[in-house]
Amino acid sequence: MPELVVTALLAPSRLSLKLLRAFMWSLVFSVALVAAAVYGCIAFTHVLCRPRRGCCGRRRSACPACLSDPSLGEHGFLNLQSSGLRLHYVSAGQGNGPLMLFLHGFPENWFSWRYQLREFQSRFHVVAVDLRGYGPSDAPRDVDCYTIDLLLVDIKDVILGLGYSKCVLVAHDWGALLAWHFSIYYPSLVERMVVVSGAPMSVYQDYSLHHISQFFRSHYMFLFQLPWLPEKLLSMSDFQILKTALTHHKTGIPRLTPNELEAFLYNFSQPGGLTGPLNYYRNLFRNFPLEPQELATPTLLLWGEKDTYLEQGLVEAISSRFVPGRLEAHILPGMGHWIPQSNPQEMHQYMWAFLQDLLD
Repeated sequence: MPELVVTALLAPSRLSLKLLRAFMWSLVFSVALVAAAVYGCIAFTHVLCRPRRGCCGRRRSACPACLSDPSLGEHGFLNLQSSGLRLHYVSAGQGNGPLMLFLHGFPENWFSWRYQLREFQSRFHVVAVDLRGYGPSDAPRDVDCYTIDLLLVDIKDVILGLGYSKCVLVAHDWGALLAWHFSIYYPSLVERMVVVSGAPMSVYQDYSLHHISQFFRSHYMFLFQLPWLPEKLLSMSDFQILKTALTHHKTGIPRLTPNELEAFLYNFSQPGGLTGPLNYYRNLFRNFPLEPQELATPTLLLWGEKDTYLEQGLVEAISSRFVPGRLEAHILPGMGHWIPQSNPQEMHQYMWAFLQDLLD
């Protein structure tokens, strides 16, 4: 068929897609402006209630002692082959078994896996990375440096750079989103997955379009589409919005000590420390709409019944995309979003049972 005819036949579809994306972006930024107004009121309320803290976040000069706890492992840096970036990681149990690679979420870092690093180092080589933009890892300033494709290549380079051909991938929140996509595009590098509180982006997209309540739970994602303003709002009153997210008595991480809280805030308080992590969100809608994708990697999925940010219905939506027999899913009663830190013992029990045949 002549190329001109093919172009003419495809033109209406391309136009429809462009119109759909234009409508989507106009909607996203409209909601972002509303979210900015709401979060602006919250941030200024914090400033008024705590005037001594001022409007800016206090830069931390001393690294919290818990980040240097030797029982968690040894610190190292890995130069990535594809990008040349340098990522920070903490490693323990090298030579004790297969690679278990941990991917954190927001607003976290490698330290969110402290309980799992201690638990599994006896039978696995456990490695928790600071993803690009986080902590001591390199943090490019450009938004285009945080696309899903580039982040997946980072994970591939970490696995190969550590000298392995496959791994057990354990992920939470943003790390979970990356893990789902990594298992689709690099299936040979993932032997098993443990996913906590996170859905594939295509599943999240379809579910949210049919359940508007999920959009309300994810309102912060729209705020984060805006340039510079989210960084300013999150840092006001010495990062009170982040402090509340992590320590709230109902929705935060139970028993989080002041020193552990500082382990997360320390790097965010450095110049530009929030921009890299927020650039992940600024690329979320870039490939809308997404096509449904089949999931086949053997996976343990753990979900909190009282997750503030993600509805339980997403678990069923994820299950519907799986090859039969490849997914073991559990909704954990009474638990929230931060399961690796709030309920590590329960998580470890499920993980040991799921991974036992790898160790036999």
